[in-house]
Amino acid sequence: MIDISKKILDSRMRLVGDWDPKGMMSVDEEGGCGVTGFASTVPVRGKHIYEPSVQMHNRGNGKGGGIACVGLDPEQLGVSREILSSHYLLQIAILDPAARETVEAEFVDPVFDVHSRTFVEPVKDWREIGLEVKPPDVWRYFVRVKPAVLEAFTKELGLDGAPAREIEDEFMYQNSFKLNSKFYAALGDKQAFVLSHGRDMAIFKIVGYAEANVEYYGLEDFKAHIWIAHQRYPTKGRVWHPGGAHPFCGMNEALVHNGDFANYYSVCEYLLQRNVKPLFLTDTEVSVLVFDLWNRIYKYPLEYIIEGLAPTTERDFDMLPIEKQEVYRQMQAAHIHASPDGPWFFIIARSNPDKQEYQLLGITDTAMLRPQVFAMMENEEVKIGFLCSEKQAIDATLHSLASEDPRFCRVADTYWNARGGSHTDGGAFMFTLTGGEEKDMVCTDKFGRDVKLPSGQKHVDLTAEISSASGDIAAKLDEVARSFDAGLMFDWVRTSIASWSWNDVRWTARELVKRAGESDAAKSVIIEALTLLRDRHYPTGEKKRASILDIIDRSLDEIFASVTLMPQAVGASRFARIDWDTRGELRAPEGLEEVLVVDAHGFPPEDDCDSRYVADGFFLGWKRFICYGYIGQRFLGCGLGPGTHGVRIDAYGSSGDYLASGIDGLELYVHGNAQDQLGQVAKEGKLVVYGDVGQTFMYGAKGGDVWILGNAAGRPLINGVGRPKVVINGTCLDFLAESFMAGDPLAGGGFVILNGVKFDHNANIVELASPYPGSNLFSLASGGAIYARDPRKTLSLDQLNGGYFSDMTEADWKVILPFLEENERLFGVKIDDLLTVDGIKRSPLDVYRKVSAVKPAAVSSPIPEGLEDEGDE
Repeated sequence: MIDISKKILDSRMRLVGDWDPKGMMSVDEEGGCGVTGFASTVPVRGKHIYEPSVQMHNRGNGKGGGIACVGLDPEQLGVSREILSSHYLLQIAILDPAARETVEAEFVDPVFDVHSRTFVEPVKDWREIGLEVKPPDVWRYFVRVKPAVLEAFTKELGLDGAPAREIEDEFMYQNSFKLNSKFYAALGDKQAFVLSHGRDMAIFKIVGYAEANVEYYGLEDFKAHIWIAHQRYPTKGRVWHPGGAHPFCGMNEALVHNGDFANYYSVCEYLLQRNVKPLFLTDTEVSVLVFDLWNRIYKYPLEYIIEGLAPTTERDFDMLPIEKQEVYRQMQAAHIHASPDGPWFFIIARSNPDKQEYQLLGITDTAMLRPQVFAMMENEEVKIGFLCSEKQAIDATLHSLASEDPRFCRVADTYWNARGGSHTDGGAFMFTLTGGEEKDMVCTDKFGRDVKLPSGQKHVDLTAEISSASGDIAAKLDEVARSFDAGLMFDWVRTSIASWSWNDVRWTARELVKRAGESDAAKSVIIEALTLLRDRHYPTGEKKRASILDIIDRSLDEIFASVTLMPQAVGASRFARIDWDTRGELRAPEGLEEVLVVDAHGFPPEDDCDSRYVADGFFLGWKRFICYGYIGQRFLGCGLGPGTHGVRIDAYGSSGDYLASGIDGLELYVHGNAQDQLGQVAKEGKLVVYGDVGQTFMYGAKGGDVWILGNAAGRPLINGVGRPKVVINGTCLDFLAESFMAGDPLAGGGFVILNGVKFDHNANIVELASPYPGSNLFSLASGGAIYARDPRKTLSLDQLNGGYFSDMTEADWKVILPFLEENERLFGVKIDDLLTVDGIKRSPLDVYRKVSAVKPAAVSSPIPEGLEDEGDE
């Protein structure tokens, strides 16, 4: 039996030479990049990676950006599908035009049968699109290794009898290594480097923003099944050079990442021991080198590769089946020093032409120190999966796609986060496309378990003409509209929508928009009713909830956009509006004016962003704000200063990071999912989120009353002090209320209510497998409490680190009951449903468990009596 992996790695010894990894440690930049990617069962044009890339400028700096595409359209490349799948698509970046002939004479023509060679003609002047450095010339070659060359290489490596394609892959790798060594790594003035050399995939990168690749190289109409992009230069190496920008390729995979490694030198030493030498000196490059080593050379299953990159630890390891523990223990023992240590999130696009398979993979680090969001949308004709640094990039992609293709909805069917290094999902999800011309897509976690959407539901076709509504809908609408009662209007639609046709839904929404223009009173009521329809859960029958939300969002945007802009607004209406173009016209409210409507769409994400004008409006006398059209703008609610009681802000769209941070009295309602760093160092006020929240929510908060309909991602309420009081109806990933210092909840101190429930697709409240899946529950807390809905006693002591389970008392229930009552009013999560277990309503003291921060002196045993076996599975 030939040991192919050993012979391949031995053959690389001559490539390594005299190399000291310590010499590459001089440049080290903080990581904080923007990464995005999507995989679609139908080919998608490059223009649709443009918008999400633009949306993450605040995560970049214009000094390095790149994109990769996998699963290409052969016609646009001038080759047959057979050639595309069988040949290597070699793309070489030529920095010095005079070097091209030499590069080809040494590393292309002598070793390859070249089916075609093409210069990728730029379609824009690089200066016209704001670039500071001319992008490299890109030459594209479809090649196979010449038989005689491959035969000699096989004999040299002693691999006679080994699979020919594996040997040819290794030749491609080593040939690119030699080219990069001579024309890039060995020179002060770089001349050329290999962008990518895999099959059915291509990489482009420049000194600039990622989307400039689309503009410069004319990729707007370039079609692929998978696209990924990266903003910002690398965290090590030559940071202002196209060769250092992400993505980096292994063989048939391209990798981008957000973050940086503390053990970069250790990973390099690990690779050196296996004769693998990085040339671009970046942590992104060594990441894909490790992935390629374990995947192509060692042939580890993908699950084990993910385990090697993000090891399972502590309680999560103990929760694994014994057979997995045994394998994972061996994986960690052999390869732990190649596991990236630090904050990171990888996106990997892969091609496997032999199986007609493409894959988009997202992996988060064990400690979940970098933000990540996954999403899916599917209907009968198309399926698409996403993974991004921020939700707003996903929404931007869907908006771009839906603007020209009715098969796509502007709202994903589901959004979620991964638990790094966990027993629940392994911190990784992959979207795999299979099949010939007609692709199918499945989404699985690290362990191969499917992520499935409810069946039997359909998206709306927004291109269909709207006809008159059926039955008595028109008469009923007249009746509820004349009542000027938003609750009545909401109840009518909520209880009827499952039986309506899509035409009925669209007709009703259109009529409500028309009636909103009749008077301020009508506008107020209809905005409130549509907002309730967006925020609440109710049965929708065969209709996808995402499409209903899309219709509601479009209707609300239309109503908001109809409000008169300043300076034309003259105080005759309750509403006045500003946008980016009229921001300089902002003034104090006049006449009847009470509500300032802010169109956030045109504002930048930071600096001169819409939140500054909201603050300016407050100081001019405005106290009621409706802010819509968000595409990731940050800091909403910040900067208003102390004593802001009586101020209310409603946010619609994809609001950005740091929302409600530092608030002191105001109320802020987010009508949908929120993102990272919400409510940091909040002092007082009310925050309501009708969806999920992202990383480090309420960090260092001193106060505030907060209600979250869905989940919180990692690290919520760390270092909370004073009296923050938070209801989370879902769960969170890990590190809930670590180092919480919020006093005694029975004496007015802070606490968290963790309900551990969700709505199913029929709008029923169902409990999660556990109210909290991770370790580090209330870890190292010295004050406050967690009140967890845990009637089945799934929480166990090994999830705590310093806390303990104490008796739930009537006094505790009296403290949390008002918050659960408001939770019911806001979200429709009924207290009776929370207290019902297996169809029987139970006492609150049996349903909720209290986790206290400081063990009382009366408890002498480390395990309170009666709790020794709680939580065992």
